[in-house]
Amino acid sequence: MNAPTWRKSSRSTQGTSGECVEVARLTRNIGIRDSKQLGDAHLSLTAEQFAALVQRIKSTM
Repeated sequence: MNAPTWRKSSRSTQGTSGECVEVARLTRNIGIRDSKQLGDAHLSLTAEQFAALVQRIKSTM
């Protein structure tokens, strides 16, 4: 298996604060991690769970 390609969320804080969320397509799920903690564990969600999370976040904005 290839290593996942992590990308920063377009909604993450810009600049030098380092407050970023990264996402990656995993084998069957979508991974979410804190960019300041690259070696730590990540959250793994199904596509349906990820979509529900994004919708919930958008509804609070």
